[in-house]
Amino acid sequence: MSVCAMCSKKTQTTNQMKKLFLLLVAFNGLLELVSCQEEPGPTEHTSKSIPAPTTVNAQIDGEKVYVSWSEVTTAESYEVYHAVEGSEYALIGSTKATQYVHANPVKGVNKYKIKARKGTGVSELSSATATVTFGPFVDQTITAGGVTFKMIAVEGGTFTMGATAEQGSDAYDNEKPAHSVTLSDYYIGQTEVTQALWKAVMGSNPSYFSGDNLPVERLPNNLRSFITYLNQMTGKKFRLPTEAEWEYAARGGKKSKGYKYAGSNTISNVAWYSGNSGSKTHEVGTKQPNELGIYDMSGNVCEWCQGEYDSYYRGGSWFNDAGDCRVSFRHIGIYPTDAGNRFGLRLALPK
Repeated sequence: MSVCAMCSKKTQTTNQMKKLFLLLVAFNGLLELVSCQEEPGPTEHTSKSIPAPTTVNAQIDGEKVYVSWSEVTTAESYEVYHAVEGSEYALIGSTKATQYVHANPVKGVNKYKIKARKGTGVSELSSATATVTFGPFVDQTITAGGVTFKMIAVEGGTFTMGATAEQGSDAYDNEKPAHSVTLSDYYIGQTEVTQALWKAVMGSNPSYFSGDNLPVERLPNNLRSFITYLNQMTGKKFRLPTEAEWEYAARGGKKSKGYKYAGSNTISNVAWYSGNSGSKTHEVGTKQPNELGIYDMSGNVCEWCQGEYDSYYRGGSWFNDAGDCRVSFRHIGIYPTDAGNRFGLRLALPK
């Protein structure tokens, strides 16, 4: 055999050995990959022996939705499922507590259901559903003790507070100088607090004039207690409005048309005052509303505002003349316990 033939045969043998080596390496790698696979865990199963929560609630607070549900005594944890209109429910979180904060709700209708879990067993989705609409800043309808009332959404903005031009020579020194104020979004009562709501919360009625839909007046020392108990009943954070919040809402907020009174330049259109009241209060919401759909911010009863010892009132009453029912009129130094049957309140609520 020639030297060239011997070299060729040796080269073929070497190539075959290389191919065999590469095949062995690949086969060993495959074995290692298979051996590294995790063994499957316990299989999850739906169990009818684990009940789902019977009630589910949801409440918007700021930019979040707080979801809560009834306890399942056998559950070790819970899964929270979320859906929007037209979509299937999807898992968004789990917790051992009976509440969950959804930090990123979508605009529109948000629906929540809950599963209870114990070990590898999990309940069906709860038949109970909590639904909230998260999106544009809108009015809220609230029920406390069987009495329903509405809170108007007031979009924040910058306005001129005090003795603006339309107030003319009626303006007092404590309304001057007119000055710029900027407010964030908030809610304010569509009407003054009624006697029906006060009775539902406090169990009694301090008013001189009697009627469920009349504004509550002749407020006792427990004005603050009323707000505290209302918050406990509703889970909200009601308070008195600040003077700036009150005046901005009375002027119509971003929809303001620059009226002298709350909703008109003609006081009898929007207010019960000394000229038409017959020396008594009248049912809330019976005059025209202002630009935001709020009633009686001029006249009927004066309204307490948040301040030192709550000694500020705004809006005038059935007893006052027209000048005291203007949107910029303010009185300082009378306290709720001194106020008699001319003074009531309107609620405010942070967004």
